[in-house]
Amino acid sequence: MKSISRQRTLSESLRRKCLSVLALGTAGVVGLAVSKAAAADTSGSIRWWVSSAAPVRQLAEQPARDWRVGPPANGESLEINPAVRFQTMLGLGSSLEPATCSNLCLMSAPDRERTVERLVSPTAGIGMNLMRICIGTPDFTGEAWYSYNDLPRGETDSELKRFSIGKDRVCILPVLRLARQKNPDLLFFASPWSPPGWMKSTGSLIGGELLPCWYPAYAEYFVKFIRAYEAEGIPIYAVTIQNEPGVDRSREKDSRWFYPSCHWTSAQERDFIRDHLGPAFRRHGLPTRLWCYDHNYNIKPHGDDAGIAYPREILSDAGAAQFVSGVAFHGYVGDPSGMSAFHREFPQIPLYFTEGSVFSVNGGVELIGRFRNWASSYNAWVTILDDRGKPNNGPFAASRTIITLDSKSRQPLEHFDYFLYGQFMKFIQRGAVRVGSSEGSRRFANVAFRNPDGQLVLVAVNADDREQSFNLVCAGRAASAHLPCQSVATFTWRQ
Repeated sequence: MKSISRQRTLSESLRRKCLSVLALGTAGVVGLAVSKAAAADTSGSIRWWVSSAAPVRQLAEQPARDWRVGPPANGESLEINPAVRFQTMLGLGSSLEPATCSNLCLMSAPDRERTVERLVSPTAGIGMNLMRICIGTPDFTGEAWYSYNDLPRGETDSELKRFSIGKDRVCILPVLRLARQKNPDLLFFASPWSPPGWMKSTGSLIGGELLPCWYPAYAEYFVKFIRAYEAEGIPIYAVTIQNEPGVDRSREKDSRWFYPSCHWTSAQERDFIRDHLGPAFRRHGLPTRLWCYDHNYNIKPHGDDAGIAYPREILSDAGAAQFVSGVAFHGYVGDPSGMSAFHREFPQIPLYFTEGSVFSVNGGVELIGRFRNWASSYNAWVTILDDRGKPNNGPFAASRTIITLDSKSRQPLEHFDYFLYGQFMKFIQRGAVRVGSSEGSRRFANVAFRNPDGQLVLVAVNADDREQSFNLVCAGRAASAHLPCQSVATFTWRQ
């Protein structure tokens, strides 16, 4: 795992100017009172919402803008072309990993319910509809690391008779069920940080490789996980085979860097999918999708991270490719253009962005860059830590998350980034298709979509310290618009 704090952020002076921490309460609820359905424009005008940190705006609706027929006025134009179509969106969200779930469980029951609602409800919250969960524990947890089949050193369990998700029943599964209650359309995809230690070359959860003799048992391990979660009321939409397969923390000289990990080559993952996991899912009749890779979008290799050559080798094998429904990417090494490069080679395979949080207004520009490079989803990593950055047994310190738990009062606090995410997640529906829009820049970026109900959605970010005025142009009509400095805005209309 890469540290959350390694994401690009504003300078400290600009952070003080533009970031504020906001108590969870009435003001935020008012800002989210409009539902996705209510956001639809039926009058022919343009509705729009703005979030900024200074002055504070929290998904605040602005006075509607009217279209006029004819050419735009003088000045910069932002043109939307709905006839140009790109990827279809699966969903947007974050993660409900052990650290987030444990902090939610520390809250009072009313605060926990309200916080989950603020995350996933399309009406009372920001409408996250795709969540990443963990198969076993990642580095961000306060508990001892575990898989679902841990044994004393030297013992094995080829039939997985001691498989158990019992530890997840304490906190994780109750949170997942609550989230699904608040948003029945919520989808979960799951990633392992390590197979059980007895299956590996190191004999532990820390680093090493999965021994080929245990490939069949590990395929059944995935099946058992999916079946066990389904029995708890949590269907698993998709799984990745390994979180960051280029990482092997057993190679570190300093044990402080040890955490669950497992190194895979692309050939190993290809063979596992083709000869074991894919056939196991087919044999058991599981509808769960397989997403390969789950690592960075760098075009050239970076250390043990092979970059896009890794999923290329998997999808170039017809036997493995038949089981693969998508390629998962992280954003810690390389540039989003790596996804476009991969898309040009494999235009039929969806690309999913599965890990990499963004922060501040500049984070909105980064997020737009990922969508403009064929990402069909977005998931931040770690949703809630406390004000000490806990719980976290791993080596990566975290600067902040979109919601922070006050460790003394146990009250949740929402950051500007929560509302930044809402500007995207509350309005871009599952099944939305990205459509053509003007290129934009690092200071004034945009991305546009057509929702399944026909509504057009434009998200624009002004990362400059000055207001940005422009003409919004679509289908022979134009409307004057502006973005306050250091803000993100969402515009909706019908054509």
